[in-house]
Amino acid sequence: MSRKPFYLVREDMLTDAMQKTLEAKALLSSGKTKKVNEAVNLVGLSRSAFYKYKDGIFPFNTMVKEKIVTLSINLVDRSGTLSQLLAKVAETGANVLTINQTIPLQGRAHITISIDTAPMRMELEELMIRIEQGDAVEKVELVGSGF
Repeated sequence: MSRKPFYLVREDMLTDAMQKTLEAKALLSSGKTKKVNEAVNLVGLSRSAFYKYKDGIFPFNTMVKEKIVTLSINLVDRSGTLSQLLAKVAETGANVLTINQTIPLQGRAHITISIDTAPMRMELEELMIRIEQGDAVEKVELVGSGF
């Protein structure tokens, strides 16, 4: 199982390319630029560096505002298990942002799922209980939170 940990790092500790990636993402999200090429040119960053870091670096305030959480879930490998898990998340109104599933080994699979809980119609604890009650679910843990 290869779960990648998250770290909270001060801005001055980031590499130049990481800082410029954040600047380019801000330009794109604000609408000041429409295209990646424009944004990276404005901040002095290569497209390859932008694409290398864009999905792995986020401003802390974005995580808090969006109420993004990451759950670690161990499942028994059965047909339809992931669909059932996603249906339980969808029932709450939460928005699935990422899903990472390991290749099932010895009848078990590990899922890491990041969700935006801002639109949820229940507390996170209730969602975790509902997930845990699934037939094929062995364990649910909160591994990251922007609360």
